[in-house]
Amino acid sequence: MTAGRGNRHPIRRWLWAILAVAVLGGYWLLPLSGRVVVMKDSGAVGLWPALQISEESLLAGDLTTVTVSDSVPWSFVSLRANGIQALQQGDAVERAGTWSWTWTYEVPVDRGYVLTFYRDCHTGCVERGQWAVGEPAAPGHVGLPTKLGLMMPSLNRDWHSRSGWAVEVTYARRAEDDYWGVDDLAERIAAHRDKGLHILVRVDFDQKQTLPRPGNYIELTEYLGYLRRLARDARMRDVYGYIIGSDINAAEAMASAGEDALTPQWYARVFGGYGEDVVDTFNAVQVIREENPFVRVIVGPLRPWVGDPGGTRTDLAPWLSYMDDLVRCLDEAASAKGRFGVPMAGPDGFDLQAPGRPDAPEMGDVRQADEPRTDLRSDQWGGARIGFRVYKDWLAIINTYPTTRGLPAYIISTNTYDREAGIPPAQNYPSGWLGAALDVVNDEPQIAALVWFLDEFPHSDEWDWFSLTEQSGRLADAAREFDTLLRLE
Repeated sequence: MTAGRGNRHPIRRWLWAILAVAVLGGYWLLPLSGRVVVMKDSGAVGLWPALQISEESLLAGDLTTVTVSDSVPWSFVSLRANGIQALQQGDAVERAGTWSWTWTYEVPVDRGYVLTFYRDCHTGCVERGQWAVGEPAAPGHVGLPTKLGLMMPSLNRDWHSRSGWAVEVTYARRAEDDYWGVDDLAERIAAHRDKGLHILVRVDFDQKQTLPRPGNYIELTEYLGYLRRLARDARMRDVYGYIIGSDINAAEAMASAGEDALTPQWYARVFGGYGEDVVDTFNAVQVIREENPFVRVIVGPLRPWVGDPGGTRTDLAPWLSYMDDLVRCLDEAASAKGRFGVPMAGPDGFDLQAPGRPDAPEMGDVRQADEPRTDLRSDQWGGARIGFRVYKDWLAIINTYPTTRGLPAYIISTNTYDREAGIPPAQNYPSGWLGAALDVVNDEPQIAALVWFLDEFPHSDEWDWFSLTEQSGRLADAAREFDTLLRLE
């Protein structure tokens, strides 16, 4: 019996060996994306794509040349070193069924860095391969959270190991432009990510035209296509949320289109498909979720203290009546899709504007720095709040409707700009105001962020009287206070 069983074992072993060869051979023929590690003084190992460094250096600032080869003639390729775009040298070169691309770049840091190869960047970069050169630093430590943030933060800002908020802006009509376009945006996102920040991106249709014109489905197609491109782009995967438009109740937001302010109904249609058939997916929420179900889709802000247009409720100030119509339309659209079986068809949060009014006559004898703690009410507008605490009026409306109740709010635009009197923060900022505002929002669990408008605008001096980097006039106090709060909070 023992001898008989022994005679059958070699056959089984041969059968298992043949099966293993077949499986492993098939595996190596699969067209898988490669992830290759390149260490100093060693070659590359792995599947396609392959990397060859012709001029290797690990000294920051040195110029290095690399060639990436692949088995597919990809179009619209890109190579980035620690998130910074490398300079492509000519077109793809074909040799014996493979294609090669050559780039040069400056070494971003000493010791080591990461190279990432992307394809199809015209519709949203898809990561094809990644390599570590040398000994890249370990992923940065995510600091303690803070609600403090900045619109357009300086890349040189020291966040003191705090995980704050960075808000960037991009335009569908300027997708290929310097700074405002996709590639420069991706570099800033990489820099913010390395500092452990939460990144919000406001997406407008064009400068001075926040969204497509009402009823213009050609512009709507262009805008939603841009949202799809952003959501698909692997370089944007660290984006926390996309903000859809801004200042939607202000005529100024549609100035270049020659249109009046947007209606709540049109905004809700662009955002969540309000007024369309429930099976229609041609809206911002569903387009973004189709490409990236994890990123948040956030309702853009209204401008407070705008007299026209209003909404249907006559018992509210115009800007609050508009807000009520808007949230009701968003709720109706999300509820209808939910009943049809479409989940997650509503917003993930709301962007709010909450400017302070330390110069308001209603302050009376109250210390200006305590304005965020003070309910300033306007008899002219039926008791509506007119200072920083306007956020409470916004929240009250958000929490009225079933699908939006309790959603997080992000104060993405705050400072002490008195729009009515035309007084910028460089003139009227009272020392201690930002600390008071942070104390207030830290006691509001529904508010996730308190973002100062703005930090740095490198294109002109248009926003110098608001910039914490320029520190004009009394903004020097605000800049010091922001820095101190990051250290002490």
